[in-house]
Amino acid sequence: MNLPPLATARARDLIHRFAGLPVLIVGDVMLDRFIVGDVTRISPEAPVPVVRFRSEHVRLGGAANVAQNLAAFGAHVSLVGLVGNDAAAARLRTQLASASISDEGLVEDATRPTVEKVRIVTGRNQQVARIDYEEDADASGATEARLVQRVAQLAPRASVLLVSDYLKGTVTRAVMHALVQQTSTQRPLLVDPKIPHLDFYAGATLVTPNHLEAETATHRRIKTDDDARAAALAFRERAECHAALITRGEHGMWLSTDSVEGSVPAVAREVSDVTGAGDTVVATLALALAAGGTLSEAAVLANQAAGIVVGKFGPATVSPQELVAAF
Repeated sequence: MNLPPLATARARDLIHRFAGLPVLIVGDVMLDRFIVGDVTRISPEAPVPVVRFRSEHVRLGGAANVAQNLAAFGAHVSLVGLVGNDAAAARLRTQLASASISDEGLVEDATRPTVEKVRIVTGRNQQVARIDYEEDADASGATEARLVQRVAQLAPRASVLLVSDYLKGTVTRAVMHALVQQTSTQRPLLVDPKIPHLDFYAGATLVTPNHLEAETATHRRIKTDDDARAAALAFRERAECHAALITRGEHGMWLSTDSVEGSVPAVAREVSDVTGAGDTVVATLALALAAGGTLSEAAVLANQAAGIVVGKFGPATVSPQELVAAF
């Protein structure tokens, strides 16, 4: 059973309301660094490819990429996350400023590095290797208290709350409790989850597991729409959330709420890179709900946005004009 399609006029109306909507995103901010080169030979020192350097560029990743997706739609974005006292933090703040995203919600912890992923990539967008700089223990003590303080300060200004959990330390039980305390029918809370933190999300409006996460959380295989329906119901019970949206890659999405459930078929035309597609999905969902859309309408909009962004390389964004054109 498919969710009803979204009329072009309604889609355009919702997307036009995105501009200026205040959103608070809380999660694990990252810096994605790409070193691009050409592989022409194997090293004589070890059986590994030799990459001849060609270029290097930096992009926002993790929760910072979600924030960038929101800003690209014209939203007013507040961002809470953890950074270190290092060069990566400085580069991340510069990238945020370029995207018109305030860094006032960032909490600095000099005992841990800013999360940075360095990808060595060939000219054909094929990864050769990846180096991760991170400390993934949950924040605690004074650092956690400052995160909770930032949430209490910024959440009342937002129309929608969004959590982007990558298990890198920002999203703790206390931080989630502070967010749930700020949640209401007028201020929904969306969570892009990680299964080890599933017990943290009780009370969330919508949780968006991917296919594998939904299978892991429910101990069910998902091959058909009927499987997705059963898994979504079980996931909602397990996570104690009001609604669930399972993202299923080329099989689209499955939405489950008390009032509506159904599939949203995938619309991707050409897949270049799925990196960050989930970030685009949750950003679009959040803004569609803040704009007055239903969960069903938000899911259809998010599905279209995902179909656009997977045609781009690396963590990317979708513009309002691109999303309107998709309808």
